Amino acid sequence: MSEPTPTCQIALMPSGRRGSVPAGTTLLEAARLLGVEIESICGGRQTCGKCQILIEEGHFPKHNLTSALAHLSPIDEREAAYRQLHDIGARRLACACEVLGDVLITVPEESQARKQIISKAATDRVIDVQPAVRQVYVEVRAAELDEVGGQGDWERVQEALAQQWHLNNVAIDPLLLPTLQPALKQGKHTLTLTLWQGRDSTGGSQAAEGPGVGARPANSSEVLRIQPGYAEGVYGLAVDVGSTTVVAHLCDLRTGAVLATEATMNPQVRFGEDLMSRVSYAMLQPQGVARMHRAIIGALNDLARKATADVGLTPEDVLDMVLVGNPVMHHLLLGIDPVELGGAPFALAIAAPIDMKARDLGLKLNTAARVHVLPNIAGHVGADNLAVQLAEAPHQQDEMMLVIDVGTNAEIVLGNREQVLCASSPTGPAFEGAQITHGQRAAPGAIERVRIDPTTLEPRHKVIGHDEWIDSVTAITASARATGICGSGIIEVVAELFTAGIIGADGRFSEAATERSPRVRFKGRTGEYVLVDSTHTATSQEIVVTQNDVRNIQLAKAALYAGAKLLMRHKGIEKVDRIVLAGAFGLHIDPHYAMILGLIPDCELSKVIAVGNAAGDGARIALLNREQRQEAARLALWVEHIQTAVDPNFQTEFVAALGLPNAVDAFPHLEGLLPAPVTGSPTRRSQRRHVRTQAESPIPG
Repeated sequence: MSEPTPTCQIALMPSGRRGSVPAGTTLLEAARLLGVEIESICGGRQTCGKCQILIEEGHFPKHNLTSALAHLSPIDEREAAYRQLHDIGARRLACACEVLGDVLITVPEESQARKQIISKAATDRVIDVQPAVRQVYVEVRAAELDEVGGQGDWERVQEALAQQWHLNNVAIDPLLLPTLQPALKQGKHTLTLTLWQGRDSTGGSQAAEGPGVGARPANSSEVLRIQPGYAEGVYGLAVDVGSTTVVAHLCDLRTGAVLATEATMNPQVRFGEDLMSRVSYAMLQPQGVARMHRAIIGALNDLARKATADVGLTPEDVLDMVLVGNPVMHHLLLGIDPVELGGAPFALAIAAPIDMKARDLGLKLNTAARVHVLPNIAGHVGADNLAVQLAEAPHQQDEMMLVIDVGTNAEIVLGNREQVLCASSPTGPAFEGAQITHGQRAAPGAIERVRIDPTTLEPRHKVIGHDEWIDSVTAITASARATGICGSGIIEVVAELFTAGIIGADGRFSEAATERSPRVRFKGRTGEYVLVDSTHTATSQEIVVTQNDVRNIQLAKAALYAGAKLLMRHKGIEKVDRIVLAGAFGLHIDPHYAMILGLIPDCELSKVIAVGNAAGDGARIALLNREQRQEAARLALWVEHIQTAVDPNFQTEFVAALGLPNAVDAFPHLEGLLPAPVTGSPTRRSQRRHVRTQAESPIPG
């Protein structure tokens, strides 16, 4: 009877994993047995050098072991040859040394296969790097003259993948077959294969990828690129296709690092400012869908070219892409007519996730590059909202979280780990400067910050591209002259008009304010406020805020607030614990002014945070972690969608929300910050009647 194999104790830092492994096990395999993935593109052939580790020497009482260099097998000829070419100091290659005794090992960050990326945009966000596309190195058996069994070089590659990586049923993109034999010859029967994978890195089977177009069985993998010998470098793009802005993040799929970020205006803007205008364009123009499809594909190709050029790469280096967008953008991106999204029942052509080849969309990336499109939830809540949920994870919170992605069609999420609700609310383009007399998109010269002295009613403002506050007597250069007002400036100026007593809680200009400052004036029965004198503007024309501007902001903010309140009604709650403002616009909103305006429900101001492009972050999460793609598919079916368009309470909440900050709801966290009722303005008790009248008829004059 043979003697049992002795075992050795191993502790792995910084993970803290420890356990027993049979003596003679390589450190690479021992770490895997204990659940710690060490980077190894070459599969343990001492070629890539990614599996470097440090052996800590001494006695470690916490782990009850004594670690020593002598507890590992000596350096062999192959490892010595690598060390001659590469200075790795005291490190060893985990694939080259066997465990002979107890050891405590430190795995450096760069050697960890599942690296953690911390984003400090809102809360610490961890991305576990497990991409769908990775590289493996294989040594392929050469053909023999008396070969039997009808094997070709591709079958021998499959054999190598099965033997060396435990990967079975691997397919190959047919367009790559002409490159196989030249690569084998050049690499002397060694190859680096870039794989799209349906298995985890240890060969274990994943759960099925869920329903979706182009989804493969869980145990499938496909070769996307063949390179001779040993090679490294695999990259992907995470893209948020917004109705106004398209943002692309170029990521290293091995490390998870964001290498470059590029953004561009969505070229579809020329076909319509908002979503419904683009739906109308598709309906009325015979080539409307094709034109908008070509425009966005062209923009994506341009972003890919710019992002890769930033770091000395080309689009050919991009092997994977994740795309998110609202349902209309989603459909136009895929060349689908969005006409059914223009009216009830707002039917999606497809809700499930999509996996396809980039070339089938007209994307000029690597020949075999893959594209994953996150699923939609409902006709007006799309893949971009699911990306926001991946990034902010309300479904993993104990607190009641309200997430608002502010845009022309605000998407709202409310919930915690028990239940998550979502809805969309048509705010319109006012927050982006449309429908505002001097409104504009955020650009150099746009007013982004406003303060009004409550006593003198004199304004100060900041413009994009100029750090200093400007008032009527400030001497300025041409670059500091105001060109208009962007979204954040519009919100602040309306809130400041309210707190200074220039407009009342119903949004109407006070005639009494004309006695306090010549900046407040009336044309007939309609008031306006001179924000910037003609001497301080780029056009030599005054920049004013009119009654109609205030009205349009009231309508936009009321639609957003009503959507949030509708979800709170369905949830049966009166308040939320945390509010997250997502989107590029949300990043620039001051929570203080957003609450004074009544854009968001009452909440402790310190619990209102802006996180920027959370949809882009969610796309990046799905790019870097294939399991999060499955999580998105699960969330799409689990999250409950509330249809605001047909809810009988929406109009009630909307009318109340026209008031500043609201005709009905209390805002205890604004106590002491809101003005007393303006002379001649309705009292809080009668305000609801006034705002209802406003909702039913236009402002006179």
